[in-house]
Amino acid sequence: MKNLLLLALAAIAMSGCGPSQNNAATATDTAAIKVPDWQPLFDGKTTKGWHTYGKTEVGSAWKAKNGVLHLDASEKGGWQTKNGGDLVTDGEYENFELSVEWKISRAGNSGIIFYVNEDPKKYPYCWQTGIETQVADNKENENGQIPKHRAGDLYDLMSISKNVVKPAGEWNKTVVLSTGGILNIFLNDEQVLTTKLWTDGWKKLIAGSKFKEWPAFGTFTKGHIALQDHGADVWFRDIKIKKL
Repeated sequence: MKNLLLLALAAIAMSGCGPSQNNAATATDTAAIKVPDWQPLFDGKTTKGWHTYGKTEVGSAWKAKNGVLHLDASEKGGWQTKNGGDLVTDGEYENFELSVEWKISRAGNSGIIFYVNEDPKKYPYCWQTGIETQVADNKENENGQIPKHRAGDLYDLMSISKNVVKPAGEWNKTVVLSTGGILNIFLNDEQVLTTKLWTDGWKKLIAGSKFKEWPAFGTFTKGHIALQDHGADVWFRDIKIKKL
């Protein structure tokens, strides 16, 4: 992932070089490009930097211990978890590379959601504005059998190009790379999806999905990142981000 980002930055730097500039200078300039550092979003011990969507604190069902953030869904609250709710970052992000490791319980369902606009009076749930890459047990969860609803998919919008997800109970890694309106999804170190955001084509995808009911969905170019409570036990670790 670092090499992909470095190549992209180098291409931008070199695009401003005229034909009279020598290659040695260009190579030196390229080598001097600083790749943004990863910033942890989870310290492995607390829920600092997060809050439940629409609230100021974190629901007690979200537990941080030994480097893992776990949603304990043993007590249900409708289709979500009692004292759970979707967890969102305190900060907002525009161009970024997000890396999250996750594992899901048997028949479980969750998601990683980004570009969330937190306005609970207008939007009771974060998925009414934010874009979701699915977290699910493809084998036993009902969504795992539906195209565009399987692990790694952009939920109800686009399917991934190949299924490389590991089964329930095993760790997976999702990387979301979004910069300049180009979105790439990587699952277990393989690129599985690419699309352009906020274009006419993007609007057509939304118009053909369940999200057409919410006019603000997928329109924000900056927003929070969320970890979804869909009423199932789910675990996250090594949550980190680069601002690009």
